[in-house]
Amino acid sequence: MSIPRIFEIATGYWASQAVYVAAKLGIADLLAEVSMSIGEIAYATGVDYNALSRLLRALVSVGVLAQENNHFHLSQIGMPLRSDVPGSLRSMVLTLGEEHYHAWGKFLHSVQSGEPAFNRAYDAPLFQYLQSHPAAGETFDSAMNDFTRQAALACVLAYDFSGIGRVVDVGGGRGALIATILRSYPQMTGILFDLAEVIQRRGQTAEAAVEARYKAIAGNVFESVPEGADAYLVKNVLHDWDDASALTILQNCRRAMKDRAKLLVIEMVLQEGAPEPIGNLLDLNMLVMSGGRERTATEYRRLFEKVGFRLKGITPTTAPVSVIEGTPA
Repeated sequence: MSIPRIFEIATGYWASQAVYVAAKLGIADLLAEVSMSIGEIAYATGVDYNALSRLLRALVSVGVLAQENNHFHLSQIGMPLRSDVPGSLRSMVLTLGEEHYHAWGKFLHSVQSGEPAFNRAYDAPLFQYLQSHPAAGETFDSAMNDFTRQAALACVLAYDFSGIGRVVDVGGGRGALIATILRSYPQMTGILFDLAEVIQRRGQTAEAAVEARYKAIAGNVFESVPEGADAYLVKNVLHDWDDASALTILQNCRRAMKDRAKLLVIEMVLQEGAPEPIGNLLDLNMLVMSGGRERTATEYRRLFEKVGFRLKGITPTTAPVSVIEGTPA
């Protein structure tokens, strides 16, 4: 049967919501080591047998599950839905299927007004909402941490952090990035800097020897950041904000920096004039969720220059982020 491509695009959320429900029910964890029948999965999850059978059939059709002799098991595609594997995307799928999904339902408002659709959907800005809804905040933090683990390893492999004695991870969440860097550079120490509620939720995210080499400090990047480090990491922070807010963050970093310090912004860099679906759609997602944006190299250069940085270079990684290095001009 031939289906018009535009119809496949328009109905993409059908598949994404099927994957979300599978993640919410923990089906991947149930099938981590064994295959199970519909009845066994229905009993374990407490859902309707007939509806579940239709969900499982759809998940097989999109490649998330495989079926053999009326039993289902995870495919390689579905493996990241497990919560207990390196590279898990379960928390990411949950937040995409809940807060992101509802906010995107108001996307027209963003295009008409230039404002975040999330604010219209939830009557509050994203980060304010996450502060007042701890369960959603925990899932969001977990999703960001899972992604950061993979991106951090890619950054360590691609960029040479040697020569940096002390580093500040600005808006560093649970500390996956700073822990990965310190693990690879045993002489380095650092500071994890984020909002108080994020610091409180983080728990221990690295082995004790690594955790002992950095301290967590609560604060607000729009007010100030810790002073005197050799390098300032700003990973997936600037894309949450419009240019005016991003400039405030960069300006606070510049004020805190020594003249020989480095600014290391870790973000996706959009290719200018190139049809990049994931980058351009992620850019729209930032508009929907927080009013932020993904940026090109030229746009990062302009931001840097406005607050007294020179864009020294951009180092691509195997993850969908690059290390954008700035130095005081």
